[in-house]
Amino acid sequence: MGRDLRGPGRPDRRRLGSTPRPKREAAWIAELDGEPVGCVFCTKKEETVAKLRLLLVEPWARGFGIGTRLVAECVEFARGVGYERITLWTNHVLTDARRIYERASFRLADEEPHRSFGHDLVGQNWWREL
Repeated sequence: MGRDLRGPGRPDRRRLGSTPRPKREAAWIAELDGEPVGCVFCTKKEETVAKLRLLLVEPWARGFGIGTRLVAECVEFARGVGYERITLWTNHVLTDARRIYERASFRLADEEPHRSFGHDLVGQNWWREL
């Protein structure tokens, strides 16, 4: 393919903030051909619960497994720093992201209708044990 699909994580993982717990939170930037094309964050929700936040893959960079790799890095990081569970919030219309979460063993916990950006949506909370 001639593309540099740099794995998310390792050299591209960024620590967040200067809080007393910086080793329990991180961000990943995925690159394709030297350009940033995606990201994900792992933040602390509770002492034993991490939160996967802001999974994003640029539309033109989808189909290379970047979202799947970003989620896997986030889950492995959360497990490695001692979290017991990881959660996330998404909207029902984000079907590609939901498919990634399902393949990564996340389970739908609950749903709640809401209106955002002029649209009727259904917010979803997902979780999985680590």
